[in-house]
Amino acid sequence: MWLRRHGLFVAEGRLLALRLLEHWPSSILSILVSPGAKTAVAGKVPPAVPVYVADTSIVHAVTGINFHRGCLALGRRPQPVEPAALASAQRLIALEGIANPDNLGGIFRVAAAFGVDGIVLDPTTADPLYRKSLRTSMGAVFAVPFTRLYEWPLALTKLAGFKIVAMTTRVQAVPLAMFAQASDTPTIVMFGSESSGLSDIPFELADHEVTIPMAPGVDSLNVVVAAGIALSWLRDRAGG
Repeated sequence: MWLRRHGLFVAEGRLLALRLLEHWPSSILSILVSPGAKTAVAGKVPPAVPVYVADTSIVHAVTGINFHRGCLALGRRPQPVEPAALASAQRLIALEGIANPDNLGGIFRVAAAFGVDGIVLDPTTADPLYRKSLRTSMGAVFAVPFTRLYEWPLALTKLAGFKIVAMTTRVQAVPLAMFAQASDTPTIVMFGSESSGLSDIPFELADHEVTIPMAPGVDSLNVVVAAGIALSWLRDRAGG
């Protein structure tokens, strides 16, 4: 919480540090590495960014952080993406009440894998730049633009030209495969909380209710799994 209040975040591990250097190099304030990890970032860090080297045991003693990943990059949070910047997108995700940072990071990862152009968060969804979200996303948080809408969910309707799709387990919803056969249009795909799904108001705004058929006796899928299945079908519908 302290980092977020001060507009900062930490990327933990060599892979995340390298992907941060690739996508958001201007946000990096400093990098702390173990002697063994120094070579992983050598030559990739902008000259103005200080790189500190310390033994793992020293870092743990000073900070209390288990430094087994050998690298911490301290970054300044970027300015929020304006919703208008997503107006030309083909596929967006909208998330409501995704509280688990591992699930949030997983959704970013599948969004990057299936070519999603951006992610819209409601006020209650977890922080994409929290350390666990970043780790689970494998750095996809740096690659997929995201914004948070505080006028939720009505602000979605201000993104003109999109069809809004509510993913649900409701029996009256259209099966995903059938929906994916429709002609392609810019789409916002909404996913709800891990426990109760979408609240009532998003359904009132939705142009389509879509479901992933499951075997009898199975009531739901993990939201990351559901997002991966849905985005795979919709990517195929859009031709890649």
